[in-house]
Amino acid sequence: MKTLFNTLAVSALLAGAAYAQGADVPDNLEKLSNFQSTGTTDFTYIEQTGVFADGIKKSLEQVTLPDGFKIELYAVVPDARHIAVGSQGIVTFVGTRKDKVWSVTDRNKDRIADEVKDFAPSLTFSIPNGPCFSKDGFLYIAEQNRVLLFPAAEYFYESPDVAAFNLVAKGDLIPASEESYNHTARVCKIGPDNKIYISLGQPFNVAPKEKLDINTKWGIGGIIRMNLDGSEREVYTYGVRNSVGHDFHPETGDLWFTDNQVDGMGDDIPPGEINHQTEAGQHFGHPWFGGGDTRTNEYAGEEVPVDVVHPAVNTVAHAADLGMSFYTGKMFPAKYKNAIFSAQHGSWNRTTPVGARVMVTMIDDEGNASTEPFAEGWIDENGEYLGRPVDVAMLRDGSLLVSDDLAGALYRISYEGSE
Repeated sequence: MKTLFNTLAVSALLAGAAYAQGADVPDNLEKLSNFQSTGTTDFTYIEQTGVFADGIKKSLEQVTLPDGFKIELYAVVPDARHIAVGSQGIVTFVGTRKDKVWSVTDRNKDRIADEVKDFAPSLTFSIPNGPCFSKDGFLYIAEQNRVLLFPAAEYFYESPDVAAFNLVAKGDLIPASEESYNHTARVCKIGPDNKIYISLGQPFNVAPKEKLDINTKWGIGGIIRMNLDGSEREVYTYGVRNSVGHDFHPETGDLWFTDNQVDGMGDDIPPGEINHQTEAGQHFGHPWFGGGDTRTNEYAGEEVPVDVVHPAVNTVAHAADLGMSFYTGKMFPAKYKNAIFSAQHGSWNRTTPVGARVMVTMIDDEGNASTEPFAEGWIDENGEYLGRPVDVAMLRDGSLLVSDDLAGALYRISYEGSE
C-alpha cells in the first residue's frame, strides 16, 4: 500500500505541474492530491423520510420475489447507479450519470440508511457512474474520461476534503476526440489478479468501419485492465457494444459481463447478452454481430475477420442488462451460491416495455448458464415504469442492494425463509 501511495503522490505532483502549464485539470484535485484544504464546507444531504420515501415504499408493494425473500427501501439516493460497498462495512458509495457520488451510511446497523450525502463535494465529477473497491479499501471511481482514486474514502468521507488522485487523468482514458454523450457509463471491478478492469462502451448504435482501428487500440467497445497504480494498461476484451456490468467468478476467476445490444432491428431481436470470458484478448462479436448470433445490417454478408465468443446466455431483447455481481454471501439459500444477480434497466424504445427487474443466472459445474427473473414488478399494468434497476451489490450480512436511477433509491433484498 505504501508503494502505491508514494507512486500516486508523484503522479499528483506531475498533475500539479501540468495544471500550472494550463492543462485541463479539474478544480481542487491538485489540492486534494497534495493533502491541502479546499475551503469547502457544505454537504448536500438527502431526506430519508416523508412523502417521497413513502411513494417509493408504495411502489415496492408491486415487486414479487421467491418465497422467503422481501424487499425494502434502504435509502433515497438521487439518480442511483452503480454501487460500491465499503470493505469495512461503514459506508456504501453510489455513482450517478450526472455530477454526484453519494455516500450512504447505516450508522445503527438496522439495515436502513440513516444518512445520504454527497461524497467529496469539493471535486467536479463528470459522469462518475462506476465506483469500485480494492481489497485493501481503496476506492476507485470510473468517470466518462478519467479514473480517480481515493486511498481512504471510508475514513475521509465525513469531511468535504478527501485524499484524491488521478489513476487515469482526464483525457487519458479515451482520446478527447472519442468522447460522446452516448454509452459513457463506465464500470470497474478489481480482478483476482489484483488489476482494475474498466468497461469502455463505444458510442454508436453500430460502430462504423472508420472507428474500428482506434476502438481496437484503446479498448473502446471492450474492457481494459491495468495495475492498481495505473501502469501496464492493456485491452482485455474486444467486440463489446456497451457493457455496464462485470464481475469475476468466485471459484474460477473467469470474467463474466453483460452487454447491451443493437437497437433498430425490431422489438424481439437481437438478444441481450451475458458473456463468459476465459482468457485475455477474446472477441465477442461487435460490430459484425448485433447480439447473440444475429448479424448487424451494417455488416451483413461480410466475412467475420475474428474468432467470436458467443454469449453464455441470450437475454430478452432490449431489456438493457446492466450491473451484475456474483453472490458469495451466506444469507440466501445454498442454491444461490456463486449465482449471478443482475439488473435489467428496462427497454427505452420497445413497443411493449420489458425488463425493469432483477435477474438471477445459475451456472452449473460445466459452466452452462441459465437466467430467470428474481425480482420483478417495476412495470405496472399500464406499461408504466415504477422503477428502473441499475446495479446489484452485496452487503456484508449477505443481503443484496439494488440501485434504481428512476426512483432514486437503493433497495435491500433479504431472506427470512427456512431453507
